[in-house]
Parts: sequence; structure tokens; C-alpha cells
Amino acid sequence: MSTAVTNLRHDFPASLVVFLVALPLSLGIAIASGAPLIAGLIAAVVGGIVAGTLGGSSVQVSGPAAGLTVVVAGLIDQLGWQMLCLMTIAAGALQILFGVSRMARAALAIAPVVVHAMLAGIGITIALQQIHVLVGGTSRSSAWQNIVALPNGILHHELHEVIVGGTVIVILLLWSKLPPKVRMIPGALVAIVAATALAKFVGLDVERINLSGNFFDAITLPHIADKTPGGQPWSQEISAIVIGVLTIALIASVESLLCAVGVDKLHNGPRTNFNREMIGQGSANMLSGFLGGLPITGVIVRSSANVAAGARTRMSAILHGVWVLLFASLFTNLVELIPKAALAGLLIVIGVQLIKLAHIKLAWRTGNFVIYAVTIVCVVFLNLLEGVAIGLAIAIAFLLIRVVRAPIEAKPVGAEAKQWRVDIDGTLSFLLLPRLTNVLSTLPKGSDVTVNLNADYIDHSVSEAISDWKTSHEATGATVTINETSPANLVSAHSSPPKRHFTSRSLREAPWPSRRDNNGDEADGSILHGVKEYHRNGALHHHVPELIDPTNPDTVFLTCADSRILPDVITASRPGDLYIVRNVGNLVPIDPGERSVDAALDFAVNQLGVTSVVVCGHSSCRAMKALLDNTARLGPMSRWLEHAGESLTAYLDHHPALESANGFNEVDRLAIVNVAVQVERLARHDILAPAVASGAVQVVGMFFDFATVHVHEVNQDGLVGSRTT
Repeated sequence: MSTAVTNLRHDFPASLVVFLVALPLSLGIAIASGAPLIAGLIAAVVGGIVAGTLGGSSVQVSGPAAGLTVVVAGLIDQLGWQMLCLMTIAAGALQILFGVSRMARAALAIAPVVVHAMLAGIGITIALQQIHVLVGGTSRSSAWQNIVALPNGILHHELHEVIVGGTVIVILLLWSKLPPKVRMIPGALVAIVAATALAKFVGLDVERINLSGNFFDAITLPHIADKTPGGQPWSQEISAIVIGVLTIALIASVESLLCAVGVDKLHNGPRTNFNREMIGQGSANMLSGFLGGLPITGVIVRSSANVAAGARTRMSAILHGVWVLLFASLFTNLVELIPKAALAGLLIVIGVQLIKLAHIKLAWRTGNFVIYAVTIVCVVFLNLLEGVAIGLAIAIAFLLIRVVRAPIEAKPVGAEAKQWRVDIDGTLSFLLLPRLTNVLSTLPKGSDVTVNLNADYIDHSVSEAISDWKTSHEATGATVTINETSPANLVSAHSSPPKRHFTSRSLREAPWPSRRDNNGDEADGSILHGVKEYHRNGALHHHVPELIDPTNPDTVFLTCADSRILPDVITASRPGDLYIVRNVGNLVPIDPGERSVDAALDFAVNQLGVTSVVVCGHSSCRAMKALLDNTARLGPMSRWLEHAGESLTAYLDHHPALESANGFNEVDRLAIVNVAVQVERLARHDILAPAVASGAVQVVGMFFDFATVHVHEVNQDGLVGSRTT
């Protein structure tokens, strides 16, 4: 069977799943945007077929997205629907320019905390608007007006509308609790169908959507009226049009690229070509605007559903657009049975889901909560563009403050305090001068000072300040010794433009050569060649004292047998710091017959006195894949993986660790849960429990992501500092 036919066997059913997800979402987003309802379906068709064909992602699905609803609604209110269509065409042309000029990745240069806050602000705005529709009223033009009018709207609600919208909300909330096989059916579709059937057969008096004709009748070329909806001549709105085009282009680009990055983490197929993706998105937006559709972006909800349904190629996204076209053309009467309150309930849930608890926790842990909160408030009560701009400005201000706060420490050496030591580390720019000169001024006159510099960047102003201080301090009869341990130094700051340096050797420049060629094959067919190369290289010669002295590790490092994990490297440890235990899947067996890990723990804790025990899992773990797919053959491997049965059960039961692992594929998500489960096992292990309870031993979970060479901390709630989706 050919590859194309094999792929189609997966893409065809996946396209049907995505179609069922996209249909109600497209209608709901059109309502939230204040656009003609058919515009949402036009955008879904064009996004699927055009962006799917021309884009750079194999499985991303594009269409109208919640991230642009606030902008689109404001522009329609100010400039009218027809002008919005023309602006969508212009924004698409700008996106094509982004792609052709190979600057697509520049759209990713926005602090993730600002993007998270932007989406949360959009979610709050959508929810505030749609609550009024759900209770039978109409939404106001601003978030503040919606808040002020909310009590009166609730008091004078339409009961039938509330019943329909509430039904959708309840179904969507309960749907996530159902077994995975049931959830393969899109919850949004089930909720809308159920609410529509309830309204129809019970005879509820509710307002239904009106498409005003069939799909092809609604396609009209955009034209401009003589004046704006407010009666102003167009000449007075040029700046608003230009800003609107830029806003649509930038937000659509950022959202599409972030979606592509997130989707790439969910599958093992070809990675996204970001420049081509921009060309595809721009082309889709130009055609959507030309036909009277909403702006288009990559949509993470549809894309993740596409991957989960087994899509292999872009054909799934294309076919989903075809199914939307056929349905909108042939079954308009069915669409017009849907109550507006049902779509309002759907949009309220979507809006609330844009506010992610994991993002709030991450902002709090990383010290970025102020940025997050201010951005949300500005997005909700000002507008999207101003909110993002203010958020970025605050993020840059925080960055500058953190740069200024590079570590500077002065402390006396010896009891008489006649000698001082000053440690200066990090990025040393003119922004550091106030703190630097203040610390240096506190050093006693006549004291001998050793200055240790470990900088990745030094500019002329810092070099000059240290040199001037050195001269004046030595004039008091003292001595100043400057030790520079990094390539960035004081002399070069005077002789050439400052540039950033690496302060330590990268893994790429590791002090050992490879005995294998670039294809992973042994160069001469023998591992003994590697031993000879080691003897010639002498990579460990400078560690001889540490190797001869008795071992004194402070940490047990339990990790997988996978050779790509380098515990010493990823923990910046020296020989002798780690007591390393490896097994397949980094497991802690609880079977009394398996004592290898127990023996290591007993020896390390009770004989060596370690203070930490680490469990380190990793991405692309073949043991986890065999466990998930149940492909381990009968034998030692199968029996060994029985020790991971608790991890698989926890994964299938939606372990809390999964909440922070949305950016990873299924195998990696299981690996993260597995680490959390092994940490829990160790904490209650007979050998460790007393020491853990007294605080003498700490149990730590880690997850090493090969794709980003980043080490994530894992606790019972999941990743500490999870990736952006």
C-alpha cells in the first residue's frame, strides 16, 4: 500500500473530527466578533483549504480564532464590516511579506507572559460579552459597560435562554471528566446539538441564529460606503485603518506561529517551516477578506484535535475545509436551528478556558505576575493593542531591572577584615553603575581587595568605573587584584565594541571527541578506539584529585538507561558529586523481589549520607512508548515495565501533572507523570521516609527535554515552569 493511501486512512477520519469541532466554534466566533454568521464559515473553509495547502505546518488547522474577536468587534463597530474585509486583505498581504522576507520568527519575540495575559484578557472580554447574550440580552461596547449592566441583566433574565446556554456549559464542563474514548466525539458539537434538540422538542422560546441566505449567496466582494458607520469621512480614519491592519497582521501572525510551535510538540512528523506558514496564513487571509470572511489564524483547539485524531499530513486540514463547505452549502436550515444562547454558552466556556491556571502559577513563580495582571487589565479595559504594548513595555522594564541587579557581593576575608573579596557576575552595562559604585565605595580605605569578574558582557562605562576606582583605592596604599574568569574583560571593553560572550563551554564543545561518525556508526567498528582516544585526549586528567579521594556524593541521581542523558552535564556536577543509578524507564520498583534500587538507596543514604534523591525522566522515552502502546514482548522487559503500571494508570486517570504538560506529546506526558509517580514512591519508601519526614533528605523530580535541552523540575502537580502552547 502506498504512503499516500496509508496517510489518507488516517487523515480522512481526522478531518471529520476537526470539522465537527470547527463548525460550532466558527459560528460562535462570528457572533462574538459582531460579524455576519456566514463569515465564520467562509473563514473556516478558506483557512482549511488555502492555509492547509500553502502553509508550512503539516498538521496545523487554521480558521477564525478567539484571539482576534476583540479586535475584530472593535473595528467593525468603528469602521464597518466591509472595511474590515479590506483590512483583512491588507493584513494578509503584510503576512505574506513577513514570510517572503524571512522575518516570520520575529513575530515570536514577545514575552510569553504577555501572550498568556493577552489570551486571558481576550477570554475575560468574551465571557463578559456573552453572559448578556446567555441571559437574553445584548452585549455592550466595552468591558466596563458589560460589568455595570450585568446585575440588571441577571435580574431580568430570559429563563428559556438561560436553560439553553446553561445546558451547553454543563455538558462542556462534564465532558472533560468522561473516558478518553467518549471524548473522541467533540464536546462542543455534542453540547450544541443537545441544546438545540432541547429547545426544539421542548418548545423553548429562544432566539435562533439567522444566516441570511445560503453560503454562496453570502459571498460578496468588499466595497466601501461613502462614510464610516459613525458618519465620518474616511480621510479622518486613515490612522485607525493602518493601526487596525497592523494589529490584525501581528496578532494573527503571533497566534499562528505560537500555535505551530505548540503543535510541533504534539507529533513526530515534519517540523513547521515558519516563513512558509506565514505565506499560507497571509494567502488565506487575503482570500477570506476578499470573499467576506473573518480573519484567519492557526487555532490550537482544532490543531490539537487534529493530532489527537491521528492526522498525518496537511490533507486532514484541507478536507476539513471541504466538509465545512459542503455542510454550509447543503444544510443551512440545520444551522439556523441553533439558539444564540447555545453559542453564547460555548463562547463563555472558551473564554474561561483561555485563562489558564498553569499560566498564572508560572507567572507567580517566575516573578512576572505584575506583568501578567497589568496586561490583562489593560487588554480588558483599554484595547488589545494598547494592552499588549503596555505589557511589553513593563516586561522590558522588568528585564532592565534584572540586568541592573547583576550579582555584586563584597565580603571581608579573615577575622581582621584587612582583606576584602568582591564577586561580580553577569551582564555588566552602564545600567549597573549606581549599584557597582555604591558597593565599591563601601570598601574600607587601605584594605587589600580581590575583584573576581565572571561577566558575559562588559561595556566601556563599567570598565572605566572599575579602573578609576582601582586607581583611587591603590592611592591609599592598598592593593587591588582583578581576576577575570570569562572572555568578556576590562581591556577589550576599551579597545572594541562590547559583545556578549559565553561564560562556560557549551555541550557542543564538550571536552571529549566522539568515537562515532555523524551517522551514529562506530568510526572503526570498535569501542576500544574510544578508549585510545580518551587516553590521547586526557579529558579527566585535571580531575585526578577528585577521582582519587573517597567518593562523597550529595545526590542520588536515578535516571533512565538512555545514553543521551548526561547527569553530570545537566546538573553542572563534578566527578563524585552524583551517585548515579540507571534502569529502563527510571523506575522505583515496589516488588520485594527487585532490590537493586533499594540497595543503592540504602548505601547512598545510610552509608554515604546523601541529602537529595533525584528521579530524572526524559522526552522520547522508548520505555514509556512501549508502556503506552503495550508493545513490550513477553519476557524481562515486559515484567520490568509492570513496575510502571501505576504510572500508566495515573496517566489514564488524568494525573494532576498533565495540567502543566499540554505542550508535550503523549509519550512525553506519560514520562512526566511517571516521574511524579516515582517521586511519590520515593517519598514514602521505607528507606527514605524517615529522612524525608525530618527534612534530612529531599526528593526531587526532573524531566529532560531533548528538543530544547532544558531540564524541567517535576513535582506532584507537574512541571515547575512548563512550556508555552
